[in-house]
Amino acid sequence: MSKFMDWVDARFPATKMWEDHLSKYYAPKNFNFFYFFGSLALLVLVNQIVTGVWLTMSYTPSAEEAFASVEYIMRDVEYGSILRLLHSTGASAFFIVVYLHMFRGLLYGSYQKPRELVWVFGMLIYLALMAEAFMGYLLPWGQMSYWGAQVIISLFGAIPVIGNDLTQWIRGDYLISGITLNRFFALHVVALPIVILGLVVLHVLALHEVGSNNPDGVDIKKHKDENGVPLDGIAFHPYYTVKDIVGVVVFLFIFCSIVFFFPEMGGYFLEKPNFEQANPFKTPEHIAPVWYFTPFYAILRAVPDKLLGVIAMGAAIAVLFVLPWLDRSPVKSMRYKGWLSKIWLVMFCISFVILGVLGVLAPTPGRTLLSQVCTFLYFAYFILMPFYTRLEKTKPVPERVTG
Repeated sequence: MSKFMDWVDARFPATKMWEDHLSKYYAPKNFNFFYFFGSLALLVLVNQIVTGVWLTMSYTPSAEEAFASVEYIMRDVEYGSILRLLHSTGASAFFIVVYLHMFRGLLYGSYQKPRELVWVFGMLIYLALMAEAFMGYLLPWGQMSYWGAQVIISLFGAIPVIGNDLTQWIRGDYLISGITLNRFFALHVVALPIVILGLVVLHVLALHEVGSNNPDGVDIKKHKDENGVPLDGIAFHPYYTVKDIVGVVVFLFIFCSIVFFFPEMGGYFLEKPNFEQANPFKTPEHIAPVWYFTPFYAILRAVPDKLLGVIAMGAAIAVLFVLPWLDRSPVKSMRYKGWLSKIWLVMFCISFVILGVLGVLAPTPGRTLLSQVCTFLYFAYFILMPFYTRLEKTKPVPERVTG
């Protein structure tokens, strides 16, 4: 085996990659619960790719046969129903894990210098993931798939001058049809997964270049022993690979419980209208996107003007990219930031959750007003960040991690 590895290493840096990214990559020793979600996101990504490949073997991307092929997978393909539910539940699990991963970044300042690129690559993954989920949402060719896509694609029509042409270009037709379905299928199973995998590699490479953040926001590279090993660091393998197994087991227990017992999750993971075949002549009583898009959908509906609503929805995502340059705090972790940062983070999270709930519900004057208030708080968190992070009084940060 030793001779074989020497032969491989002379032609490919296998051992070097193993050491750089696992056995000799030193991570802070004070990782907590929130640091499970990066590895869990990778686990769900693998689940989506593997189950997706198997589903494509029995799926037919045409307007005439798409819905029937999904029914065929659920009823006649051996283990087809499990594969389909693993994939559909995995989509929601992916966003749950990613949202918690992003929350950890906000909590401990993992976007601050020198990790700006780590955050930007992460946000590009999030953007690509939203596109991937949207493309995949049309594929079952159910009522909510069809009409949800119709509503979202029509929003591009609000763009001046090029709006109508852009909408038609995205659909590939004058209305959503088999051409749109085939186009979205190609993007969902080929183009976007390649983009996501590439961005994941860049995200991990950028992270390992600057080192992982920790709950204290302390740079462990400042204090090393005579061998150059950080005093407050431990090798990622085997310590964190073994620790992550605990998180994986707990996650799989919850995930499989949902897959086998509550795959619809009350209509949030699999909407009831999607059990009906798409019908261009029958509009569902209430059209809403899947739950992980609803905060941005609520922001869209909170603005009376269609064009301004589209701009607000786009800005709600775009502002996340510039977060590293908005935070002017001299400390990273929320443990040592002032009370203003803590209050605004709590208000931001509450607003985001409320917007998510409102996006699922049918609009009323009261709900629209609440959406507008939450939209204001959402943007205020970012717009006011340069001021309250600079003015607030922070606590002294320890030289080394506190455990």
